[in-house]
Amino acid sequence: MPKKILNGIVVSDKENKTIKVMVERKYQHPLFKKVVKSKKKYSAHDEENRFKIGDKVSIVESKPYSKNKKFEVLQEKK
Repeated sequence: MPKKILNGIVVSDKENKTIKVMVERKYQHPLFKKVVKSKKKYSAHDEENRFKIGDKVSIVESKPYSKNKKFEVLQEKK
C-alpha cells in the first residue's frame, strides 16, 4: 500500500521538531453536485526546525512519532 503524500501550508511552528500543516482539498458533493472545500490540519515531524509559517511543504505518511504526529516533511514546495 503506497504512503499518502499531502501538500499544504505551514500554519504553526511553535512546537519543537513539529509543524502544523493545513491541507485543503476540493471534492464534489454527492447529492448537490457543488464543489466543496475542506481543510484539515496535520502535525508533521520537522527534525531540524527549518520550516516557518507560510512555507509550502509536502508531507508523507510515516511511523507514529506521537499520539497525533503520523507524518513527516518530505520537501519544501516552491
